[in-house]
Amino acid sequence: MAQQTPTPLTFTVRRHPTELIVPAKPTPRELKPLSDIDDQGGIRFNITQFHIYPGNPKMGSKNPASVIRDALAKTLVFYYPFAGRLKEGPGKKLTVDCSAQGVLFIEAEADVTLKQFGVTLQPPFPCSQELLYDVPGSNGIVDSPLILMQVTRLLCGGFIVAIRHNHNMCDVHGYIQFMTALTEMAQGASTPSTLPIWQRELLCARNPPRVTYPHPEFDEVPVTDIPFDDMVHRSFFFGPTEISALRRFVPTHLKNSTTFDVVTACIWRCHTIALQPNPEEDMRLLVIVNARSKFKTPLPVGYYGNVICSPAAVSKARDLCNKPLGHALELVRKAKSQVSEEYVRSVADLMEIRGRPTSAFGSYIVSDLTRTSLLELDFGWGNAVYAGPDNPLAGFYTRYINHKGESIMVVPVQLPRYAMKRFAEELDRMLAPDVKGDLVIQEHLATLSRL
Repeated sequence: MAQQTPTPLTFTVRRHPTELIVPAKPTPRELKPLSDIDDQGGIRFNITQFHIYPGNPKMGSKNPASVIRDALAKTLVFYYPFAGRLKEGPGKKLTVDCSAQGVLFIEAEADVTLKQFGVTLQPPFPCSQELLYDVPGSNGIVDSPLILMQVTRLLCGGFIVAIRHNHNMCDVHGYIQFMTALTEMAQGASTPSTLPIWQRELLCARNPPRVTYPHPEFDEVPVTDIPFDDMVHRSFFFGPTEISALRRFVPTHLKNSTTFDVVTACIWRCHTIALQPNPEEDMRLLVIVNARSKFKTPLPVGYYGNVICSPAAVSKARDLCNKPLGHALELVRKAKSQVSEEYVRSVADLMEIRGRPTSAFGSYIVSDLTRTSLLELDFGWGNAVYAGPDNPLAGFYTRYINHKGESIMVVPVQLPRYAMKRFAEELDRMLAPDVKGDLVIQEHLATLSRL
């Protein structure tokens, strides 16, 4: 089955008092401005990641919380801006006050085993608020801790590391660089294998700023009213069988499309059908793209700031629902292909000129984390069995290794309750092994006439 419904599970978490972890050695007291790519209005939020580890008898009686706490203090010596606080200046410009005030850390124990979470781990996680306690007053952007971490030990010897960090400080690649340093320190290193580089001025707006691309991702447009008070959050799994089924719908000239592109086109189409929008409404899909490889002069090794853009694919709802999957797939590929060094600089300049707008409200946002090394972050207990964000506002695709050793793509979806059933039914039709692609498309030529 492609659809996975979270297993009902309740448990009790006992938390120790919240601590402030400061750098293990004195660090520079200075102000460090963020880049204008860091300072995009659309990423001015905190993002939560869960890292789930099984027990390891070889680690004996070692307490992972103690190991990670000590390693965190050592890592903050090198990544000392994380121990500071953001300040907002003119034009909403954010700067880090490197004050060494520290990051928040919580040690906890839960009366549950990893096995009780179920065979397939996926967001949303049960009792996620217990696995990462929202310390009162800590969830802001300005003058708030930039990292909140909770390490929860399980009855089976496994543990869960839950981390909330400020997205303006880094994207997922910068986060992995920081976390890699943390795991290295946990395993006894005295210095990270990759030293952090700040140099955020490399991605600041030009003088004078000049927007050289259209950026529909920041357009203000009317959208279908969605009842956010009755939302359902589920994950869908795409393994070799599901991917093969979807590729039947890919036209010959797009056969070289990546798995991410094909799945995204499918999800966007099913998402639109499920919402039943006005046929003439512009549906926006924002694809978060890592632009590090697009620079003629590569960014320095160790740069851990944001280097992401969110180009938009735009289509009328009628076309998404009625046309073959190739229509959505071409738009996804076209949006991603726009990203270049000049595109990144155009976004930075737009932030400066337009006062840091957020992404277009109502857009469906996706990001491919399947090629990252989140699962391989090892504190000494081995690889994680799950690692990734628990953020319902965007579709962060992550990896899961099943019992056969197959790499499975996990796609979280959030929709109103009334729409989730239609979404799952439409996806099941597309994945049905005995249905030809053309027949499925024909079934929906009249979809919008029923809306």
